[in-house]
Amino acid sequence: EERDERGSDELLSGSVLSSPNSNMSGMVVTANGNDSKKFKGEDKMDGAPSRVLHIRKLPGEVTETEVIALGLPFGKVTNILMLKGKNQAFLELATEEAAITMVNYYSAVTPHLRNQPIYIQYSNHKELKTDNTLNQRAQAVLQAVTAVQTANTPLSGTTVSESAVTPAQSPVLRIIIDNMYYPVTLDVLHQIFSKFGAVLKIITFTKNNQFQALLQYGDPVNAQQAKLALDGQNIYNACCTLRIDFSKLVNLNVKYNNDKSRDYTRPDLPSGDGQPALDPAIAAAFAKETSLLAVPGALSPLAIPNAAAAAAAAAAGRVGMPGVSAGGNTVLLVSNLNEEMVTPQSLFTLFGVYGDVQRVKILYNKKDSALIQMADGNQSQLAMNHLNGQKMYGKIIRVTLSKHQTVQLPREGLDDQGLTKDFGNSPLHRFKKPGSKNFQNIFPPSATLHLSNIPPSVAEEDLRTLFANTGGTVKAFKFFQDHKMALLQMATVEEAIQALIDLHNYNLGENHHLRVSFSKSTI
Repeated sequence: EERDERGSDELLSGSVLSSPNSNMSGMVVTANGNDSKKFKGEDKMDGAPSRVLHIRKLPGEVTETEVIALGLPFGKVTNILMLKGKNQAFLELATEEAAITMVNYYSAVTPHLRNQPIYIQYSNHKELKTDNTLNQRAQAVLQAVTAVQTANTPLSGTTVSESAVTPAQSPVLRIIIDNMYYPVTLDVLHQIFSKFGAVLKIITFTKNNQFQALLQYGDPVNAQQAKLALDGQNIYNACCTLRIDFSKLVNLNVKYNNDKSRDYTRPDLPSGDGQPALDPAIAAAFAKETSLLAVPGALSPLAIPNAAAAAAAAAAGRVGMPGVSAGGNTVLLVSNLNEEMVTPQSLFTLFGVYGDVQRVKILYNKKDSALIQMADGNQSQLAMNHLNGQKMYGKIIRVTLSKHQTVQLPREGLDDQGLTKDFGNSPLHRFKKPGSKNFQNIFPPSATLHLSNIPPSVAEEDLRTLFANTGGTVKAFKFFQDHKMALLQMATVEEAIQALIDLHNYNLGENHHLRVSFSKSTI
């Protein structure tokens, strides 16, 4: 004990925060006094992910058990090193994925121990090698916790995880939402899952760029029924597919009631540090709108009408407009278009990135404006959110919801100079197939474009030339490994929009039509 205290006290002396790229990545940490100097240079918040986490500002009297409990909800904790004198600790999880989930969760919800905020970040160390004689106490605690988990008897006051419970006995479900091109909120989940029993707690977080949630019922039977009924169902029409599994957790530990986590058994919980509780006005609108959830209807398997969808969007803060809750509006009004250049086809291609465009009408006596009819209200909302204020043919376009319910086609035999076009049967719709990969790849306009369906004979040079010919500058290019896909970066977002309009579905020969989308990556 004596040596242990002194050793760890020296650890981390010196500059605790040096640059994240200090050459420590491969270093193994050893916890005996002589090697303590190796601890210098813990990284900043944005270091590369590691399964070892560095925890700072711990209250003085905190125990190993309390620190281990922070990691348990996310996966197996494989090692811990407490630096008592420094109020710091290192926690090693079994997988990097578990560590990433933990950091993501706690960056949204500040962790507290003994009512004090603490700070968690990735360590530069890839694993903790602790000298067992010195770290015996921690090892003993870890073994005890693991034994407790395996026996499935909750440790006092901490969350039990990785239990050797047969998953089917857990009242906790892990929910992943695929094709989430429309926001899903904690309240929407509560609404849907409450049909199968009382929902006690929900925690939502983002992991691997996917929205996920943990949801706890009072009884495993309810969890079983909800999983059977809802797994694979879509929340909204053709999007937001539920993927449901039993969680390894048997109890969730919710600290705050806000829009990320909620414990319905404890309305007294604080909303957390700087985390606004759901705005009461939105909550009320929500309750009103989402009472429609129970209405049977053919809109989607879960019968959530568009009004509730709009309320969900409002609660998610995507829609800053009152009165959008009519939500079902499929027709957009686009104005300030460049009337010399714009065509129904160019609008079809650009708006087609965010939904399946059915009809386009450029207004006969106001040719800088057009009506665009999308396949559903979610798509028109999405197109409006992403394209309003973007530049098309040199002009900043305005996109709003139109009061028209549909776009009228001209009467038979009437020539309207090709200003109205019906794309209802277009083979180019990106979202016709439910569950299509395209639902997951919807991003705001960006200078970097994602190209796919490239035939083997087409080289980087060919694509650079092709894209430069749209009037912009190609800044960077990178093929994916299989050569069928690539990222290509234009100088500006406006140039990328132009290139997408000109070259999406461009025939590259060998029966390959180029597919172009906006990308979230940069090169």
